[in-house]
Parts: sequence; structure tokens; C-alpha cells
Amino acid sequence: MEQAVNQVAAPKSTPVLVKQIVDYPTLIVFTLVSLAGMVAVPLFGFLVGYTAFDWALFGVLYIITGLGITVGYHRLFSHRSFTCKTWVKLYFLITGGWAMENSALKWCSDHIRHHAKTDTDEDPYNAKRGFWYSHVLWIFRKDPSANLPAREKYKTGLRKDKWVMWQHRNYILIVLSGLALPAILGFMHRGWIGAASAFLLAGMLRLFLVLNSTFFINSICHIWGAQPYGDANTSRDNWWISLITFGEGYHNYHHNFPRDYRNGPKWYNFDPSKWLIFSLFLIGAAKKA
Repeated sequence: MEQAVNQVAAPKSTPVLVKQIVDYPTLIVFTLVSLAGMVAVPLFGFLVGYTAFDWALFGVLYIITGLGITVGYHRLFSHRSFTCKTWVKLYFLITGGWAMENSALKWCSDHIRHHAKTDTDEDPYNAKRGFWYSHVLWIFRKDPSANLPAREKYKTGLRKDKWVMWQHRNYILIVLSGLALPAILGFMHRGWIGAASAFLLAGMLRLFLVLNSTFFINSICHIWGAQPYGDANTSRDNWWISLITFGEGYHNYHHNFPRDYRNGPKWYNFDPSKWLIFSLFLIGAAKKA
């Protein structure tokens, strides 16, 4: 698996001639989240309003779930940039699951394949197919070849981790717990109105924004930006994307040095994910892989 992760550029692969069908459950869920984030949230705000508590909860959960993806799913499980204590691993599996971007087994195997087959037909979110495909349309396609031996190899190392498999089996419950948490806290704050406002703001809007910020890395960071570390593939650095993705915008660097726990290598690069990992190093909860 490490060879797949570390491969910077790969020769063009033979297209997989398997018909892809629409993944209607994913399409429906994403549509509902989008409608909630773009319609229900502002409408509720206009008619009822949100409190400082709602906004604080939104901010905290945006940070927690965003880092669950960037530090956990991405740098820990996909690239094995560091190793950590079991409690740290479980924390990131739960908070990453709260982002509703699929289980770590699925997310990370797709990402490992993305690095191994960048810009080819085997790349799950191939940016050469256009902005909207790499941003979001790819998640609405159910690929019948996903479990073929040629694809299964990207999951081999992940399947050996019992905690990754535990999360995969309990993924739906983890997602639901991430939506129930703000509703419960909101109810404790100001009853049913508080439950509704916290659910919409810290639940649905937070999901919508975390999902799209992650998608920006697949789309914008493969279309627009600088390539200071090489142009063997379409990856690009966008410092401004790092502001909403906790450091993931330095994508050209990442594609050239995928095992580095940093995405922003310079001290002044805005990369909260590397700062969190370094903090875990300092307290003995993580170490270099």
C-alpha cells in the first residue's frame, strides 16, 4: 500500500470499461444536506434567529470534524505520516466519521488510488474530467468494479487495522451521533427551538461546508494555483484553500512529498493540521512513522 501512496506520477492506465450507475442514496443525502444548508438554515435564521451558542457550536464542530478528515483520514490513515496511540486513532475515526464523507476504509482507499493513478481514468476524482466532476459529481457514481482485485489492493493495509474496520461497520451510527450531538446540546441550551437551531447550524450547515471544503482540494487544487514542486500531475498549491481546509491547500507539495505529515512545509504556511500532529508528538501521543 505504501508504494501506492508514495507514487507521485503513474503512467496512464487502461480505461476501466465498466458501466457506472448513479448512486441514488448518496445523491439524495447530499441534496438534502445542500438544501438544508442553503435554504433551511438562512430561512430559520430570518424567522427565528441563532444565538451565540449556536454559532460557537458550529465553529467548534467545523474545526473538530474538519481536522478529523485532514489529520485522521488523510495524513494518518491514507498516508501513514505518523503513528499514534489507540485513543488518538479512535478520536479521529469518530470525528472524521462525523464529517459524513464515508468510512475511513472507503475514503482512504479512494485517496490512495488517487495518488497512485493521478489524472488517469483510474483516478476516482480525476480533475481532467472537469471542475464539477472532480468537485462533487464523482461521488454520485456507483462503480461496480470497486471491489475487483485491481481495486481491492488499495484497501489491503486498511483492512488489517481492526479500528478502521470497527468504524466501517458502525459508520452510519457514527454519522447519526454527529448530528444528534448538536441537537442534544441545543435542547439543553433552550429547549426544542435550541435543538432545531443547533441541528441546522452546527449539524447541517457544518456538514455542507466541511464537505465542500474537502471537495475544493480535489477540484480547485488540481485546476488553479502554483506548481513550485513539480508539474508531473495537475496538483497545485492554493494557500487560500488552506484557510478553510486546515492546511490542505498546499497540494502540489503534498503530491510530491505525500508521506510528510506537513502539507505546508514552511514555518509560516497556515497548516493547523501539522501543528496538531506536532502537538501530539510533544505529549507522546504520536510519533513519526
